[in-house]
Amino acid sequence: MKNEHEEKISIKSMLPFAVIILLIILMIFPIPYYIEGPGTTENLKEFVTVNNKKDSEPGAFYLTTVGVRKATLASALKAKFSNFEELVSKEELMGSSTSSEYDRIQQYYMDSSKNAAIEQALKLADVPYKMNFKGVYVLAIEDNSSFKGKISVGDTVTGIDGKTFKSSEEFVNYVKNQKVGQKVTVSYLQDGKSKEAEGKLIELPTDKKAGIGIGLTDHTEIESSVPVEIDAGDIGGPSAGLMFTLETYEQLTQKGIRKGHKIAGTGTINTQGVVGRIGGIDKKVVTASKNETEIFFAPDDEITKEMKKAEPDLKTNYEEAKAAAEKIGTKMKIIPVKNVQDALDYLETLKEK
Repeated sequence: MKNEHEEKISIKSMLPFAVIILLIILMIFPIPYYIEGPGTTENLKEFVTVNNKKDSEPGAFYLTTVGVRKATLASALKAKFSNFEELVSKEELMGSSTSSEYDRIQQYYMDSSKNAAIEQALKLADVPYKMNFKGVYVLAIEDNSSFKGKISVGDTVTGIDGKTFKSSEEFVNYVKNQKVGQKVTVSYLQDGKSKEAEGKLIELPTDKKAGIGIGLTDHTEIESSVPVEIDAGDIGGPSAGLMFTLETYEQLTQKGIRKGHKIAGTGTINTQGVVGRIGGIDKKVVTASKNETEIFFAPDDEITKEMKKAEPDLKTNYEEAKAAAEKIGTKMKIIPVKNVQDALDYLETLKEK
């Protein structure tokens, strides 16, 4: 039998192993939360191709990202004491979507962002183009839809019963003129493959008309006399719209609008060229500063009375970016922009580097 002294030595010798195992649990095993923090700063010369050529002019435009990773107990604790990391639940990050649905929606937002950016750049450069309707993009599926489990969020519906359409409005009007309970065959694209699914039309609660039970929007593609390609890889979301516009415009015009400077930024873009609000701008300022960019374009978005009433401490993206820049003591200039023309006007004031 071991005596008491031997047992104490044995327990003492096991303590380091127990500590190591505890540290492994803290560091490796995920918890049902995510960490949002500074992401990457990406050179858009690698993303945008115009007329089959890459940008070779001095300086660069950059998009910035928010990094998202699964949390562990250790990283969650670290985030609590960090100025630029945030612990968020899956619901806060993804809503009611599954992980795969969330990824598909983010990809849709990226595709829409690229389209809007290309359209704005072509308009500004006076290059003719036309918008082609590719189908109806699926943003959500109702629980009572007979197509749930067949069609997925992120798919593109291209037709119904062999009929194709020139807009989502035309598609919706056709379906509404059918009968509730009628069996139909829906054609759709899923991960680039053409598929078909059969199901019955349901009664829509909004107007009691027939529908297939999906949330939808137009899936369009731009065709122009000068081919433009934007390949963002696995980066999703709509927030690179402004920077895609500037990079594409530069390549279309060859005006050297950067004048050799390193310029980052963020903000959505719409068909009117308005730069929209995005999330996590403080984190984007941090990554841009680490990449030693000189200028950062931030959306100077409007805060309405209703928004201020609901959230009294709400600030514009520009104000948030300014505060983050001051906190980290960066020399990078934060420039407010309400639309793409504001950014172009500022670039006109720059001196050659």
